[in-house]
Amino acid sequence: MMKKKSISASKASLFFFLCQMISALDVPLDSKLLEELSQPPTITQQSPKDYIVDPRENIVIQCEAKGKPPPSFSWTRNGTHFDIDKDELVTMKPNSGTLVINIMNGGKAEAYEGVYQCTARNERGAAISNNIVIRPSRSPLWTKEKLEPNQVREGDSLVLHCRPPVGLPPPIIFWMDNAFQRLPQSERVSQGLNGDLYFSNVQPEDTREDYICYARFNHTQTIQQKQPISVKVFSTKPVTERPPILLTPTGTTSNKVELRGNVLLLECIAAGLPTPVIRWIKEGGELPANRTFFENFKKTLKIIDVSEADSGNYKCIARNILGSTHHVISVTVKAAPYWITAPRNLVLSPGEDGSLICRANGNPKPSISWLSNGVPIAIAPEDPSRKVDGDTIIFSAVQERSSAVYQCNASNEYGYLLANAFVNVLAEPPRILTPANKLYQVILDSPALIDCAYFGSPKPEIEWFKGVKGSILRGNEYVFHDNGTLEIPVAQKDSSGTYTCVARNELGKIQNEVQLEVKDPTLIIKQPEYKVIQRYGHVSFECIIKHDSTLIPTVIWLKDNDELPDDERFLVGKDNLTIMNVTDKDDGTYTCIVNTTLDSVSASAVLTVVAAPPTPAIIYARPNPPFDLELTGQLERSIELSWIPGDENNSPITSFVIEYEDGLHEPGVWHYQTEVPGSQTTVQLKLSPYVNYSFRVIAVNEIGRSQPSEPSEQYLTKSANPDENPSNVQGIGSEPDNLVITWESLKGFQSNGPGLQYKVSWRQKDVDDEWTSVVVANVSKYIVSGTPTFVPYEIKVQALNDLGYAPEPSEVIGHSGEDLPMVAPGNVQVHVINSTLAKVHWDPVPLKSVRGHLQGYKVYYWKVQSLSRRSKRHIEKKILTFRGNKTFGMLPGLEPYSSYKLNVRVVNGKGEGPASPDKVFKTPEGVPSSPSFLKITNPTLDSLTLEWGSPTHPNGILISYILKFQPINNTHELGPLVEIRIPANESSLILKNLNYSTRYKFYFNAQTSVGSGSQITEEAVTIMDEGKMAMASRQVDIATQGWFIGLMCAVALLILILLIVCFIRRNKGGKYPVKEKEDAHADPEIQPMKEDDGTFGEYSDAEDHKPLKKGSRTPSDRTVKKEDSDDSLVDYGEGVNGQFNEDGSFIGQYSGKKEKEPAEGNESSEAPSPVNAMNSFV
Repeated sequence: MMKKKSISASKASLFFFLCQMISALDVPLDSKLLEELSQPPTITQQSPKDYIVDPRENIVIQCEAKGKPPPSFSWTRNGTHFDIDKDELVTMKPNSGTLVINIMNGGKAEAYEGVYQCTARNERGAAISNNIVIRPSRSPLWTKEKLEPNQVREGDSLVLHCRPPVGLPPPIIFWMDNAFQRLPQSERVSQGLNGDLYFSNVQPEDTREDYICYARFNHTQTIQQKQPISVKVFSTKPVTERPPILLTPTGTTSNKVELRGNVLLLECIAAGLPTPVIRWIKEGGELPANRTFFENFKKTLKIIDVSEADSGNYKCIARNILGSTHHVISVTVKAAPYWITAPRNLVLSPGEDGSLICRANGNPKPSISWLSNGVPIAIAPEDPSRKVDGDTIIFSAVQERSSAVYQCNASNEYGYLLANAFVNVLAEPPRILTPANKLYQVILDSPALIDCAYFGSPKPEIEWFKGVKGSILRGNEYVFHDNGTLEIPVAQKDSSGTYTCVARNELGKIQNEVQLEVKDPTLIIKQPEYKVIQRYGHVSFECIIKHDSTLIPTVIWLKDNDELPDDERFLVGKDNLTIMNVTDKDDGTYTCIVNTTLDSVSASAVLTVVAAPPTPAIIYARPNPPFDLELTGQLERSIELSWIPGDENNSPITSFVIEYEDGLHEPGVWHYQTEVPGSQTTVQLKLSPYVNYSFRVIAVNEIGRSQPSEPSEQYLTKSANPDENPSNVQGIGSEPDNLVITWESLKGFQSNGPGLQYKVSWRQKDVDDEWTSVVVANVSKYIVSGTPTFVPYEIKVQALNDLGYAPEPSEVIGHSGEDLPMVAPGNVQVHVINSTLAKVHWDPVPLKSVRGHLQGYKVYYWKVQSLSRRSKRHIEKKILTFRGNKTFGMLPGLEPYSSYKLNVRVVNGKGEGPASPDKVFKTPEGVPSSPSFLKITNPTLDSLTLEWGSPTHPNGILISYILKFQPINNTHELGPLVEIRIPANESSLILKNLNYSTRYKFYFNAQTSVGSGSQITEEAVTIMDEGKMAMASRQVDIATQGWFIGLMCAVALLILILLIVCFIRRNKGGKYPVKEKEDAHADPEIQPMKEDDGTFGEYSDAEDHKPLKKGSRTPSDRTVKKEDSDDSLVDYGEGVNGQFNEDGSFIGQYSGKKEKEPAEGNESSEAPSPVNAMNSFV
């Protein structure tokens, strides 16, 4: 009992000491200042604790740190110094501690397994990284085994064992058939957590010989396949039904241990006929809501983010019509260490006091140990200013030599936490960070805030002066903030001038001058007025302003709080708005808004559009105002008002609007009270306490509202307690260590009495604290300082006045301020789906490390280089944002055969957290683009020269070019197609042994190992044989001989006579059905020829790169090259050979759409031998 008392007294004295300590210095985030101040090292980036590497790639162990002066780096391996100079395969990046182990140059990853730790050191201390365990990933092959066929009786249970090879990390298991189709699963057939395939009862349709278990090792992107398992089901009649029995787990009870924050998976798979149904319960409690999920047809119970409260007995019950069985799993939740209070960096002045606090929790409770500059504090150099008290180090009267980096290690059997926190003792003269002669401008009667950002150690004292020889500023007309800012709550004209800020400490003094200018407010001296206009007339609203001569105003007009219609009828002038040819749609509220750089004012008016008057004209107008208002039946909370209506002016009064004025709180301001029908002239009005009421009445008809009536007599109600509390109470932190409580203040009449105040109360949620309260007046905000970062608070705000309190207010939940997330997402994995698409996975960061409202994750990714060109380019980072707690996403639009990097960051309301280590991935090859050009030059009698350019986007390593060509005869028929494969390093080719004076069509494309790219086409003609041309010219031109011309004329005359005779006979003997018979026996080969199509296609020179004209491509046998798409889904690999598994990875062969081959002519059904074609080349 005495021991407990002494411990309690010790902790009480420690708490008292910490409360009395001087607060540590805050260092402003000024880049220039941070560059000049000395600072111990801080680890900014490091590889994960358990780092599994790809044995085929270089090992990169990250260690980045900052400090002033820049730190130097050293490494230990397995607890001893790692001398990187003695290993030629190991290098350290310049100005960095990151190690690169060159495995691709002949090293073996297994030789570098071990535990690595990085130390960053400068003259102010040494920071250390976590212990980074390096292990190469492993994807071993399946051991060979002889699998016997399984012969099973119908209705019996069956388990097909997978037993995958042990890999690092463990593989993902799935079952497929020979056609790469996933085996269907159901309540009867399903895969267990261990990868085995369970049949609750077998059916005849289960007979097959290709049950294949696959193991996918994501780290090395390899898939291993087990030998196919054969299952044959034989039938016996009748089939015996069976009650449930559990296939897994066995027995009636089992135990399960899971770590806090992990996912708990419990499994029960049962045999039986009919197929049993599984149900889960927790003994003595309920399954946690919003964290419980059922998978694998309810055979798997999944609880995410488990905590100690989830420990207990979980029972699975398997039931069918013949009975039930159950199994109880006793779950124990342990916890690796997690932070309660991590140590934070401490900046002190010489002689000041401070403390480092390191508090962690876990199950079992973690042990706390301290290190100084990487050395256990027990053997570290002594420091008289330092005292260790368990999880706290207390510093008293520190000196500059007390600067050091301290490490707190919290560990238990399930893991450890390591945090670096430095103590930086600085002696710095004052510095003022606000720019000299900075100009501040404010509007008259508004607050003015003049900055004096400063830094010094010890913390400087700040004084303000006005004018060159002015005295120090004091008094209630100024507010002096802790950050040096001077506030003038109500700036006046005489507040303008020069203000001097003086900062001094024992090491020096500095001053800075700034200027303040107080400007006149912007006013609308003539506001737009209510208008009633007849249809098709025009109307003008005025908006005349007065403003400070040094400010430039801008005037904006709105209609019904939106932009003016885009209509030329609306004319905006310097100080007015005119609407021409008014229509009914112009009816509405028009607002004039005047903006300057310092203030904004507005005024509105209503436009009412009425129909044009009939003939003879009847004048419709707004009604005259009511009169003779009288108050009767005065009570504390009600009164009766009566009035006499005015003239309705040819438009019946539809309603009366009653308004009131509070002469006590807001004299001259009229508020809406109620509205009654136009037939009513008395109304009972509800009243509020402590209000000096006056009433007025406004009549309303279809034309508009009347002028208000004269006010009634005044009536003052008695005071009372407030009836209501402030609304819209919120608690949102503006800084990581505060809570800003805001509310909407009560209106004057809502106070119900004099002395209106607010009682603001708060306490931390889920902590047994008492309410902390403060009473404030004339404000609608209160700031609670010194709060933990982003914790929930219960908040309430209660109104009170001189007569008492309002009713008890309701509580709202708020949060203290957010801070940037502390932890980067871990276990970032990339799965490349195809050459342009990848899927990225990451582990969610612990919610406590988010330190704010989780908004999502951002993935930054960028192309490092093209693997085919090996040329780096300007890095353009792309960002994808995934909202909420999503832990995966797709990266579209990637370039084939390229190397990419990515990292992931968590985002809260404050901003982004640290980036995860860059993850490198590569996209596979794709098909290339078409060659950049194809030119055909130097035509001869029997040869053509082809020149081409490589594809702009090779998308891989080119292996060859494919050239296809075929002749085109005089009737535009396509001849036999010849195909030639050309090495990838060639850029020209001479085709010989071609036919003279012949047109050829060429098809040319490039190939990678994936397939052929799109093709480019061109046409060219060989030269005509000059000898044959000369021989033809020497032959007699028969068409020029006289006898031939006479013969042709005689034939033409004879044909004309025969046509005349046929015409005469047709008219005498009736119609002869020549046309019908011709149609019935028409030659299918004969086609009508259009005039445009009756010519040969124009010759396309090889330099033009243009195809022949339309009409020259149709052979006489109507064979037409297919241009239109006649694709089917089969062309795009949607058949059985192209399958995706459930997580998006691709299994099987990809059957891409092939480009259609050019059509061949009908002269030959067999293409010439490629060997003979190749023999024709030089």
